[in-house]
Amino acid sequence: MFNFMKYRLAYLLFSLLFLVPGIISLVLFGVRPGLDFTGGALLELRFTQPPRVALNTGTVNDSLKELYTVDSVQTSGQKQYIFRGQTLEVDQKNQVVTNLIATFGETSELRFETVGPILGQELIRKTLVAVMLAAVLITLYVARQFNELKYGVSAVLAMLHDSLILLGAFSLLGRFFHVEVDVLFVTALLTTLSFSVHDTVVVFDRVREFKRQHAKLSSTEVINGAILQTLGRSLNNSLTIIITLLTLVLLGGESIRWFAVALLIGAITGTYSSTFTAAPLLLIWEQLSARAKLLRARR
Repeated sequence: MFNFMKYRLAYLLFSLLFLVPGIISLVLFGVRPGLDFTGGALLELRFTQPPRVALNTGTVNDSLKELYTVDSVQTSGQKQYIFRGQTLEVDQKNQVVTNLIATFGETSELRFETVGPILGQELIRKTLVAVMLAAVLITLYVARQFNELKYGVSAVLAMLHDSLILLGAFSLLGRFFHVEVDVLFVTALLTTLSFSVHDTVVVFDRVREFKRQHAKLSSTEVINGAILQTLGRSLNNSLTIIITLLTLVLLGGESIRWFAVALLIGAITGTYSSTFTAAPLLLIWEQLSARAKLLRARR
């Protein structure tokens, strides 16, 4: 029988290979907030032909004159451009599009969004509250179900591991590929928490059953046996999700691509952490508790 827990420190070191670069990027660069968090307007257009004039912030603002000021221009695909600036009314947006057509050529509107700065700040606060509330409730729920705090803490540490990897990945993507985080990313982040906890609870439940059935086994043997019984099921369940998400990443539209990427990262890290992060943390906790009891007994 293969002893998974023999290499528990290697699993945690492997996690650090992904955690450390992401954390460094988060500290140095943070994440690139999207329109939902910063407020402002976003207009995405697709030109029928390549623009007649080089399309950049300077030439766009020259064509708009005093009508509106664009803060940035970003390509989002072949002959597709995203224009960002302050909040924009619909009538003003229509005039902006008219001016752009006159200067750069025929175009069609793909997307128009506008969010006030107050709404953006409120969304940031609600996002932070939602993540913290989910973490606290999951800790209490898991601890209550298993009647021991160590289960809840181990599950939430694994969940934090997944969240940090996802945030770090998008910090790096934002730095090098200008990927922004928005409401869909928040949805993916909260979904990642459920990916992580779902498989972790399955493993922990099997650990509890193993303890009842094999009281004489050591903690290492109990946890290793639980992993052997649940690993195949976890991988089969997760692979169906991962294949679906990978298809969305490769074939899905531009508007949902990064949302699908975030879900894909969350599904992969959630599958990994339930077995190779949460279980080792639980074993380390139990070993430290056993050593502490032994020391107290010797005194």
